[in-house]
Amino acid sequence: MKLNTNSNAYIIIYSAILVVIVAFLLAFVYQALKPMQDANVALDVKKQILYSLNIRNLDGAEAEAKYAEVVKAETEIDGQKAYACLVDGEEIMVFALKGMGLWGGISGYIAIHGEDDPTVYGAYFNHESETAGLGAEIKDSQAWQEKFIGKKVFVDGDVALSVVKKVENPETQVDCVTGATLTSNGVNDMIQQGLKVAVQRYQQAAKGCCQEANDSCQKAKDCCHEPMECCKEANDSCQKAKDGCKEAKNCCKDSKAAAE
Repeated sequence: MKLNTNSNAYIIIYSAILVVIVAFLLAFVYQALKPMQDANVALDVKKQILYSLNIRNLDGAEAEAKYAEVVKAETEIDGQKAYACLVDGEEIMVFALKGMGLWGGISGYIAIHGEDDPTVYGAYFNHESETAGLGAEIKDSQAWQEKFIGKKVFVDGDVALSVVKKVENPETQVDCVTGATLTSNGVNDMIQQGLKVAVQRYQQAAKGCCQEANDSCQKAKDCCHEPMECCKEANDSCQKAKDGCKEAKNCCKDSKAAAE
């Protein structure tokens, strides 16, 4: 029996078989390449974290080795990832950020150093579909990312770092990307929201310092019940403890009461 290749039934059956074969091949290729894709995604994340630490221009193997060297711990605060890093002997915290730009999702990493008065050590931002030459500059312009370096992160326990159209306070503000106001607004919102977890982290550090100061003061007072020589040492210890707490209150609103 000769097949009628011009019939509707033949065309439908032929197309269905072809679709099944192509779908199977695509699924097979996807599964075969998935481990490599996952490895590339993981490497890209590590590179972005290194970029925020001002470590750039490393290839795959170099980036993997450097990441293992500087990133000491990965934590999660209220569902947001943070990375404890050590660069040239200095402790730095990197916070992951996510938000929305003009056309799609945006993300980034902010590296913060300094316990008493935290400032930006470095920053890196990424996007899914912002306009080339405009909003995409948040990723493509290293010069714009470097404008964040040295900016104060917190003022009176609140997130002060921001991206604005007109800078009025150069200590905490960064110029928005020229011609990309809406994308820049997205970066600003992402920073304001994402660094709220950083506030918690630095307040806890300050409270810990204040607690140590109070404990030291209490030991000093107890020691004052003993002979005069011990009392002098106790007073010196108490003064040092109070000084330490005064430094901590820049990060902790409640430290004033603890210092008193």
